[in-house]
Amino acid sequence: MQSIDSLGYQVYFEEDLASLEPFIAARDYSHILVLVDINTNDNCLPVLQAAMPNITNYDIIEVDPGEENKNIDYCIGVWKTMLDFGADRKALMINLGGGVVTDMGGFAASTFKRGIDFIHIPTTLLSQVDASVGGKTGIDLDNVKNIVGTFTQPQAVFISTQFLKTLDHRQIASGFAEVIKHGLIQDKKLYEECKRIDLNAIDIAIIHRSVEIKNNVITQDPLEKGLRKILNFGHTIGHAIEGYSLYNDKNPLLHGEAIGIGMICEAWLSHKYLGLSESDLKDISTTFLNIYAPYHYSKDQYSAFLELMKNDKKNESNQIGFALLAAIGDCKFNIYVNEDDIQLALDYYLSII
Repeated sequence: MQSIDSLGYQVYFEEDLASLEPFIAARDYSHILVLVDINTNDNCLPVLQAAMPNITNYDIIEVDPGEENKNIDYCIGVWKTMLDFGADRKALMINLGGGVVTDMGGFAASTFKRGIDFIHIPTTLLSQVDASVGGKTGIDLDNVKNIVGTFTQPQAVFISTQFLKTLDHRQIASGFAEVIKHGLIQDKKLYEECKRIDLNAIDIAIIHRSVEIKNNVITQDPLEKGLRKILNFGHTIGHAIEGYSLYNDKNPLLHGEAIGIGMICEAWLSHKYLGLSESDLKDISTTFLNIYAPYHYSKDQYSAFLELMKNDKKNESNQIGFALLAAIGDCKFNIYVNEDDIQLALDYYLSII
């Protein structure tokens, strides 16, 4: 499969990561650091090592897995370890993991000594189709997602479905929410394909198409001044529910599970604000409810959800901003919605589960 040219770097789709070792060898790096979490250290590092047999002089930095650890305290630990290993400005960071590792590793690298090179090797479906592409790095502050970060492009991204074999069904389904989103915002054909796909048989072709859609958007608007905002469909409400769940539920929602709820709610807002058809609203709702278990919240939680939405970095002039669908495959941005309608959208989700 061909690589994709992104913002000054290549996204390689290779089962065996064949281009990785030549890519690194061609650059005169003084030091190589590999950021992993406990899971990717055990399950994914052997794949990386097999792909670069002639590169053995590297240091491993391990962090705990989970969104709750994507914070400044863990980032300080990464920076301190980089110092302990003697990393200088000509060092390379390889981020081997899911979205937490790529987000935090990219942020740590982009700020250490004012920036060192980094490569992403995303190991979850979510990070392959979302977090690895676009140059967004970031950490969470309290329970507000990605509120501190930078726009910094990796030197390259390497995507292999080998890593997906290490994931359980829930993790695959979580990542698949972003694939569905890419279809909803720009490619109705992909969305229709998503409704038929077997989640146990995700192939590189659908990952390639999903990344291609995101890449087409971000290359036109690298700093999210306009068009790139359509990638936030489902995320205004979804991020708020995700942040709330992370700090209040014993078994918190995964990103895609929360974004699925957000896309149902925001499809309802799309129906009200942009005339998304009733049939499309029902179709979108059914698609997500067929994949994700219902999440039961109460109206008592609405004020907490709204407070998190008000802290969203996409807002302007104290208005809560949304990307909404005019139709499946046609997304608009900078739609500002009043709080009463957001609560009605949350009511709609509860009414159909």
